[in-house]
Formats: sequence, structure tokens, C-alpha cells
Amino acid sequence: MMSLLKNLAMVFLVGALSPLHSHIFTHAASTSPPVTRSRIIFLTAQDTDDDYGEGEFNNESSPPVVMATVNTAILYQEPKICKYNPCQENQELCAQLSARTKCICPGVSGADEPPHAPRIQALLPISEGNDTGNVEVQWCAPSSVVFWYRVLVEGRNSDAYKFGVASRRAVVGSLEVGTKVCVEALNNAGHSTPSVFSCKRYDPPKPDNLTWIIGGGVILLLLLTIGSVILWKCKMCKKGKRDSTEGLGNPSYTTGGTL
Repeated sequence: MMSLLKNLAMVFLVGALSPLHSHIFTHAASTSPPVTRSRIIFLTAQDTDDDYGEGEFNNESSPPVVMATVNTAILYQEPKICKYNPCQENQELCAQLSARTKCICPGVSGADEPPHAPRIQALLPISEGNDTGNVEVQWCAPSSVVFWYRVLVEGRNSDAYKFGVASRRAVVGSLEVGTKVCVEALNNAGHSTPSVFSCKRYDPPKPDNLTWIIGGGVILLLLLTIGSVILWKCKMCKKGKRDSTEGLGNPSYTTGGTL
């Protein structure tokens, strides 16, 4: 019974709201703006002067690009030899020069073996300065690792001269002709073996013949000049005496000035 009453109430309510619902939709339809649709016009060009290249619309894929093989040339550079003079004194060591400039020291033996023998360059007498009368030894460094040098003079075995690694000359005092002088190179592995290049006998250089000739010519010229002056003086003296003697023997000659 209750369900029937509920159904009747719902029917009544729907019937009462139907006129109101239709009025609302009618008012909305009358006030809303009309719906317009855009018209699309398609134009087909029959005759056109535009000339489009066929290549612009060519969708065909382009042929593959073949890359050419590039040969890279590798330049060979000869090794750079260090500018090192083994006979020059107080210069930068070759090992230090190689580390700084990346050059190569020619044929240098290691520090774990005794060095090669140095080469004596000259034994020269000193003629100027405080060491006048002494002899200077000059040598060239070997192609080895050297820590210091030792100069040995024949007859002075207990008096060896030691010099630093940058030294290339030494004064050994006065020497007699024929005295043997040797230069040794040393490092922690030992010392060099004496050779014909590291030892030399003192033989002072002989004066140049041309110097003697020039000196003799100058001395002879001076003697001739002095002799000529002396002879001229003697002749002048003799002439003066002769003139004086002839004047005294002449009768017309008088010291009083009157006859």
C-alpha cells in the first residue's frame, strides 16, 4: 500500500514539472545565437603557369655517398742531437740539456760502469798573468757519466789534481820537457783506463820561424840605422877639423880680421 502511494506521488510530481521544463528549453532556444557553419570552397587550377621542378617533389631516395679513403702521411723526423761541445769548459751537462730540450746525447755510457778515458787536447806553457812559467792542461770529456776528473803528473804520484765535472783545463805548475801528464775520469763505478789519448808528454811549442825572421829583420834595420847615423856624425866631425886646418895655413887668414 505504501509503495503504491509513493508511485502515485512520483507520477504527480513529474506531471507538474513537465510544463516548466518545456518552458525553460523553449526560452533557451529563443535566446541563444544561431549556429553558423563555415563553408569551405575548393579551387582547382585548370591552367597554371607555375612550373615546379620535378626534382622538388621527387621522393626517391638519393644514392649512397661513397667516402674516399684518405691516406695520412707520417713524417719521419730524424733524432735531434744535443748541441754539446765536450771540450768546452763550464757548460751545461749533456744529461741536463737532453732533459730540457728533448735532444739525444750521443753514445753516453751509464753511471754503473767506469767512464771512458778523456782526451788530452794540449799542454801549453803560460806566458802571461800570475801563472807565468807554469803549464796548462786542456782536455775533452768522454762519452760517459763523469763525476770528477783527476790529473796525474809523472813523478808526482802523491800529488794528484782533482777537478769538477764541468772543468776542461788545469794548471799543473812548471814541467820539464818530456814529462808525462795523464787525465782520468771518475764516477762511483771506478776510473778510466789510461790510453794514448788521455796521456801526453810535455813538448813546449817551438817558436815560429816567421817570427824569428821578422824579429831579426827589425833588429838588423835598427842596427843599420844606428850605424848610418854614427858614420854621418864621424864624417861631419872630420870635415869640420879639415876646414879648420886649411884656414890656419892660408896667409890671408888672420884672427884679427886685418892684413
